[in-house]
Amino acid sequence: MFEADHISKNDGKPIGAAGEERAIGRVHSVRGSVIDIRFKKQLPELQTLLVSETEPSILAEVTAHLDGQTVRALGLNSISGLQRDTLFYDTGEPLKIPVTTNLQGRMLNLFGEPIDEKGDIEAGEYRSIFQPPIPLSAQQTGQEILTTGIKAMDLLSPLERGGKAGLFGGAGVGKTVLIMEMIRNMVARHEGISLFCGIGERCREAEELHREISAAGVLDNTIMVFGQMNEPPGARFRVGQTALTIAEYFRDNRRRDVLLLIDNIFRFVQAGSEVSGLMGKVTSRLGYQPTLGSELAQLQERICNTKSGSITSIQAVYVPADDFTDPAVTHTFSHLSSFIVLSRERASQGLYPAIDLLKSGSKMLARHIVGDRHYRVAQSVKETLAHYEDLKDIISMLGMEELSGEDRQLVHRARRLERFFTQPFAVTEQFTGVSGKMVSTEEVITGCERILDGEFDEVPEQQLFMIGNIEEARKHDAA
Repeated sequence: MFEADHISKNDGKPIGAAGEERAIGRVHSVRGSVIDIRFKKQLPELQTLLVSETEPSILAEVTAHLDGQTVRALGLNSISGLQRDTLFYDTGEPLKIPVTTNLQGRMLNLFGEPIDEKGDIEAGEYRSIFQPPIPLSAQQTGQEILTTGIKAMDLLSPLERGGKAGLFGGAGVGKTVLIMEMIRNMVARHEGISLFCGIGERCREAEELHREISAAGVLDNTIMVFGQMNEPPGARFRVGQTALTIAEYFRDNRRRDVLLLIDNIFRFVQAGSEVSGLMGKVTSRLGYQPTLGSELAQLQERICNTKSGSITSIQAVYVPADDFTDPAVTHTFSHLSSFIVLSRERASQGLYPAIDLLKSGSKMLARHIVGDRHYRVAQSVKETLAHYEDLKDIISMLGMEELSGEDRQLVHRARRLERFFTQPFAVTEQFTGVSGKMVSTEEVITGCERILDGEFDEVPEQQLFMIGNIEEARKHDAA
C-alpha cells in the first residue's frame, strides 16, 4: 500500500511528498515494539511515518528525539525478524489512511486496509490520522435525546444525540452484548453512518459483530475498524485515531451524522501504558503512564458536533477488578454526558441487562429536556429502589415480617421494578430462545407509573421478568 503513495524512489534515494530528498536511518536497538533509529542527516519530525526496507515492510511512528542523531519510533505492525542496521526510510509525513464513501460496508485495520477479503478499496484522498480538534467556536450543542429501545437506559440515563456515553463494567457483566444490541436497535433506525472501532477486540468478537450487522441488513451503512488484541500495542494505541479520522470525514465532508461505537476504551489506555513502559517513562499511580489524561483527552476532544453533522459516541469501558476509582475509569468519566454502570450483583441474580439502576445517570435527565412526566417517574423509580437498598440489611437479618406495612409494599414494588427493567435481547436469542424486544420510552414510563401506583401489586413478580412492555405481564396472567 505504501510503496506508491508514501515512498517514491529516485536513484535509490527516498523522496518525500514535496519532492525533497528524505533521510535514511539505521536501526540501533529494538525493545519490544520500540525501535531506536540513527540518522546521519536531519531527524524526522515527531509523528512522522518511517518504513523499513524489509519485506514485508515494518511501519513505525516517530515518538521522541533522543539526541542529535537518534529517534525513538513505535512499531505499528509486527516487527518480527527486525535486526540491527536495518534501513528505515523517512516518508516525511504522518500515517495517512484512505477516506472515501467506498469504506461503507467494509472491515479495516489501523492503516485503512481491508481485512474482510472483499478486495481493495479505491480511494482518491488520503488523510493524516492526526487531526486537530474542532475549535470551540465552531462546535454545536443540542439537547436531543437518542432512543435506544433499552428500557433502563432510555428512562434513567438517556443518551444525548451528539454526546458521549460510557458503558462501565468489570469482566463478564455484558458490556459487549449491550453494545451489540444497541448497534442492532439503533443502526437500523439511524439515518447516518455507523462506525464501530474495536480496540483490543478478540478475533471471535469481531467475527460475531460482522455476522450480526450483516444479519440485521445494515452492513452497507456501517464501517468497522479493528486493532485486535493480538496486534502490537502501537496498533491498539492508534486505531482510535484512524476511526475518528473516518468519522470526521463523513461528518465534515459528507455532512452525515455518525454513530461511533468504541469497544473498549480501557484497551486504549492499556496500550498507552505498554507503550509508555517500553519508551522508558516513569509510571504514575497504579502503573499507568504519566500522560494518561492528555492522551485520553486528545482522543475524546475530537468527538463533537459541527454545523455540518454530529458524532455520537458510545464507549465501553472495562473496570479493572470492579474498582471505579481506577485512574483509567475516573479520567474517562470526566468526558461523558451519560454513563451506564453495569453491576456484577445484578448479573449474578440473572437480571439482564445488568445495569445498576441507581449508579447510572445522565446530564440529559433534566426536567426541561425530557419533560416533567419522564423526570418525575425516573425520580420516583430511583427513590423507591434507593429505599429498598436501605432496607436490604434489615430484611437479611430480621426478615420481611419486621418491616412496616408501608415498607413491605415498597419492597414488593421495587422488586417488580427491578424485574420490569430486564429485557430479552435480539443478539442473545440464539442462547435464550426468547425473541428480542425493543420498547419505546413512552411504554417504559407508562409501565413504571402503573407499577408505582400499585396496579401490579397482585401480579407475581416473576411475570414482569424478561418482558417488553407492561401489557405482556397481563398476558402471562391471563395464560
